[in-house]
Amino acid sequence: AELITCVLRPAAQALAELEDAKVTHRGIRADNVFRVGPGQPVTLGCAWAGPPASLQPAIQEPPYAALCLPCGRGSGTIADDVYALGVLLLTLALGRPPLAALDEATILRRKIALGSYAALTAGERLGPVISDLLRGMLAEDPDHRPPPHLLTDPAAARVRKLAARPQRRAQAALTVGSIAVWDSRSLALEIARQPKEAVKLLRSGEAERWLRRSSDDAGLAARIEEAVRIRASDAPGEDAEADALLAVRAIGRLDPLAPLCWRGIAIWPEDGLGPALAEARATDKPACEALCQIIRGEVAGIWASQREPRSDPGAVRKDAQRQRVLQRTGGAGAFGGGVERLCYALNPLLPCASALLGQRVVVVAAALLPALEAVAGRADRGEATPVDRDIAAFIATRFGERVDEELMELGSPTDAARAGMVRLRLLARLQSTFGGLPTPALAAWLVSQVDPSLGGWKGRARREAVAAQIKDLVAAGLLDPIRALIDDHSEHQADEQGAALAAQTIAQIDAELAAIGSGGAARRQIAERLGREIAAGIGTAALAGVVAWTMLG
Repeated sequence: AELITCVLRPAAQALAELEDAKVTHRGIRADNVFRVGPGQPVTLGCAWAGPPASLQPAIQEPPYAALCLPCGRGSGTIADDVYALGVLLLTLALGRPPLAALDEATILRRKIALGSYAALTAGERLGPVISDLLRGMLAEDPDHRPPPHLLTDPAAARVRKLAARPQRRAQAALTVGSIAVWDSRSLALEIARQPKEAVKLLRSGEAERWLRRSSDDAGLAARIEEAVRIRASDAPGEDAEADALLAVRAIGRLDPLAPLCWRGIAIWPEDGLGPALAEARATDKPACEALCQIIRGEVAGIWASQREPRSDPGAVRKDAQRQRVLQRTGGAGAFGGGVERLCYALNPLLPCASALLGQRVVVVAAALLPALEAVAGRADRGEATPVDRDIAAFIATRFGERVDEELMELGSPTDAARAGMVRLRLLARLQSTFGGLPTPALAAWLVSQVDPSLGGWKGRARREAVAAQIKDLVAAGLLDPIRALIDDHSEHQADEQGAALAAQTIAQIDAELAAIGSGGAARRQIAERLGREIAAGIGTAALAGVVAWTMLG
């Protein structure tokens, strides 16, 4: 009675209100419900502070969610919260967690093979009320679980019973690796967990024959045979990606409830890809590469097409195409694209992960410049730049205006001063758009990366005048006036004209000097002849003078 009054009804009421708000909790477990004292209703604990269901033990989640990466389980539906509430009720009814002695992989296999209710309650004594409620709340198909508003009236919830088609158990087991499987959903699980071994069985036709002969399911066998034919047309020889696509198609046809499984990892692609990618990028590079392969190949669209009508293939395919475009933006070396861009686009509340920001949490574009100003005074201006790949991707995603042109220029080979000007223009647009506080330290950092060219000024006097004005603007922390001063087209044109005139004058002087240098030999001969003539004339005049002086006595 206390379980019904203090746990089920208040939790179901909370879930009903969440369902009306079109959100899920995804954190219902024994250590995340509280009450002030005996006889008091429980309160659901923290939700939405992390990726949905990322802190849930696998036993609390339906098999199709427990199989996924913890951060890739997605928001799910309110039926997933009903399932978790059912496991909580069972835990409280037993006074301990069910199957506590088993590891998560074994629990997952038992749930798939036996069904969640049978797996979790095997050998346990439960009252008829709790037993009837749990049969519905732990149903394998989420559509068969009672909605929260019905659980507020347990008597009505007990009456609601939907017949579920039992799994077809084979007459003989199929061995995948070291695991014996007896039904199609268990086979799908082993394909997900042991893709290399399972793909061999699929391509050899052994899995199709087992479905046809031992499981007596000709329809499903024909669908698996079709998937193998598609694999053969995709790549006749050995091809790891074609094998992975075969596994995706086979799992979708064997178990429409299964998530997207790709090379040993599983996610719920519709809303679990973003959190899984952000987590894997920070902690698990192989998983990150596998997720990037899913995006590059638009695998989510293929997965959705295998499980109609439980997914909308058109919508999923459109999202997959958009994600692929974001990943390819500007190419692999471009700023503002790649996996960084995807992480911020798929996680609207993900803080900027740039190492430049230290421990500062920047979630919106307006908070970026104050954070950069705080670290600018301590930054190594010789090595670091105010716009790294994470900051570029963050700006591209969070900034309302289009900045792809500047980001493309940052990613292309260029000289340091030109790249410094691009960063100045980019951050000046941010400051002008959000009208933030002055940033003198950041301005000094940006200007230090534009020097010594100061935007390409050629005239020394003009460059010195601009430098003096920039010094005042840096002290004021105003980025756009600095950008406007360095980028002033009319002044640059006058500077170019002055430089051209100076070059012309220098050319004239050089020509005159060259002419003087090339006529030196002729002038020397003339000078020598004139010298001899003058010397002879002077000698003759002197001799005449002496003769005249002698004759005159």
